[in-house]
Amino acid sequence: MANPSAVCNGHLHHHQKQNNLLKSGISKKNGIAKGIKKNGVSNGSLSKKAFIEHFEQAPMYVAVLTFVGFGVGTIFGYLRDFMRAWGLEKRNIATEREQQKDFVPLYQDFENFYTRNLYMRLRDNWNRPICSVPGPQFDLMERVTDDYNWTFRFTGRTIKNVINMGSYNYLGFAETDANALKTVAKELQKYGTGVCSSRQEMGTLDKHVELEQLVARFLGVEAAMVFGMGFATNSMNIPALVGKGCLILSDELNHTSLVLGARLSGATIRIFKHNNMQSLESLLRDAIIYGQPRSRRAWRKIIILVEGIYSMEGSIVRLPEIVALKRKYKAYLYLDEAHSIGAVGATGRGVVEYFGMNPDDVDVLMGTFTKSFGAAGGYIAGKKDLVDFIRTHSHSAVYATSMCPSVAEQIIRAMKCLMGLDGTTQGLQRVQKLGKNTRYFRRRLHEMGFIVYGNDDSPVVPLLLYMPGKIGAFSRRMLEKNIGVVVVGFPATPIAESRARFCVSAAHTREMLDTVLNALDELGDFLQLKYSRYSKAAHPELYEETRCELED
Repeated sequence: MANPSAVCNGHLHHHQKQNNLLKSGISKKNGIAKGIKKNGVSNGSLSKKAFIEHFEQAPMYVAVLTFVGFGVGTIFGYLRDFMRAWGLEKRNIATEREQQKDFVPLYQDFENFYTRNLYMRLRDNWNRPICSVPGPQFDLMERVTDDYNWTFRFTGRTIKNVINMGSYNYLGFAETDANALKTVAKELQKYGTGVCSSRQEMGTLDKHVELEQLVARFLGVEAAMVFGMGFATNSMNIPALVGKGCLILSDELNHTSLVLGARLSGATIRIFKHNNMQSLESLLRDAIIYGQPRSRRAWRKIIILVEGIYSMEGSIVRLPEIVALKRKYKAYLYLDEAHSIGAVGATGRGVVEYFGMNPDDVDVLMGTFTKSFGAAGGYIAGKKDLVDFIRTHSHSAVYATSMCPSVAEQIIRAMKCLMGLDGTTQGLQRVQKLGKNTRYFRRRLHEMGFIVYGNDDSPVVPLLLYMPGKIGAFSRRMLEKNIGVVVVGFPATPIAESRARFCVSAAHTREMLDTVLNALDELGDFLQLKYSRYSKAAHPELYEETRCELED
């Protein structure tokens, strides 16, 4: 990437037509899409790697019943609001004081309607307090409610050995093994728990320098800078890279941290359809032709924001096609690998390795340590000029407290394990086991008849529930079977696409996954969740994980 402070010239040289840039996709009748997205627009594939993603639409009756469910809930919500207003039901919500009745309302009634009447019915399924390491199993503090989820009280009982299907512990490095954490304990004893300063003041330690050099080596780039918070790595650094007069092209399903960073930057933001290359190219072409609104001047910079793995859909970015487009139109590319670094690729180096591409193809590489590395924080990596610019202009570098040294050591420990620098192949084995667990879990769900979104290689596995009434029933019954799951609904997802989101880990044993799958099979029948019309045969053809060709 060129100097980030430089202005990008919008007047491009004429390009020869690239007729084969976006090759047509091949759709299959069994509901599996190869090179095709859920919006029905075919996407090309410049990669030789098979790219299979599932975005099956639910039958019409499911969509109708889902909206009917929300409609019934809304009607009863207004009825209960009426009863609260007349004192027929206890009012638990925050209200304006009588002395301020002529003021502008602090609490917008309509904005809180969903929270108090719909979310409150399901609130017991979220924010459950865990009292152990978030490994493949965890312990849960039992709580009950006496007022329909407005408040909770603890019973003093601990639910032991709950199978953890919700934490982002992809490689199993969130662990408490004393031998594994020996170096972390040593650094904690040496440095203490905090730095108490920002990176630009007294907060840069030798552990930070060591970690940054290791991250750059791991990613195969010139330099890297680490930050103490993954969310802030996006939200506080994007404003340093772009500003007024710049254009951001953002995938419609990007994470909130990317959205916030884009909004804080002051740049113009335009949204393209999820993983849709035609939509992206159309925006790029219009940006070059028409320039900025009113003045029609060329944009100072055009930057594309995408994620490696989308955490709510389980889909993988179409990186080869996006790189081809950004080269064609002279744009920059910002890749958020929060969920993909460590989780995909032959050696866990993310989607760049997954597609067999060069790290230099991406201008700004971003990732977090909160998932595959069992730690906290994030990084920005790329050319040395870029990283030096970030060190000077990043709000996080200037104002935020530095990463805890013991956390840095945990990341170094995990990354060295992945790279084989600890003298073992344990890291590679974890990556391979994650891949096997992911493919096994997804395949079994498809066989059972569930609608599952995402790429076959993505450890994020969304199972569609649709109807609001089934969100709470699903989560509660799974917990009764000692299985902890994450359920997600509106506004985190489209209103008609509520789902359970499973996160597969290398730490899961086959027995754990089979226990979960058996429970899902039983619960899927009980709640009638098996909506797929294209389920595979019960006994699919066997295939090998790897193929070896013998020479004569």
